[in-house]
Amino acid sequence: MRVILQRVSKAKVVIDHTIYSQIKHGFLILIGITHDDTDLDVEWLVQKIVSLRVFSDSDGKMNLSLQDVQGELLVVSQFTLLASTKKGNRPSFLGTAKPEIALPIYEMFLESLKTSGLNVCKGKFGADMKVELENEGPVTIILDSKNKE
Repeated sequence: MRVILQRVSKAKVVIDHTIYSQIKHGFLILIGITHDDTDLDVEWLVQKIVSLRVFSDSDGKMNLSLQDVQGELLVVSQFTLLASTKKGNRPSFLGTAKPEIALPIYEMFLESLKTSGLNVCKGKFGADMKVELENEGPVTIILDSKNKE
């Protein structure tokens, strides 16, 4: 799995000109799921996400986690994160999981995040969405469960 984690002041998903979900202070997470992702990938990512210390403490240093600040999460499935651009100019998506594999893993990811006690919102899997955000910092981090970084 690969995620792009963005620290936000606010974020929302709009579908057909209607707000589908929204959060205030926390993380917008864009997630790409591969055909060989498992519950171990989910477990590693969830632990990393809720513990990552990228929120400012009273001295202005990035020293607090999402749990420390009681932040919220907005999770949006985005298969294009796994695009391969090695050949030509048209990206290949051969490494991405088919929807029948990706959807259960996406749902497992959401459920695992909810066990942290934080508010978890989501986009609509497979839908054409507009994602709006106010990146705070800006802080944007890429995590990859296969490389453990």
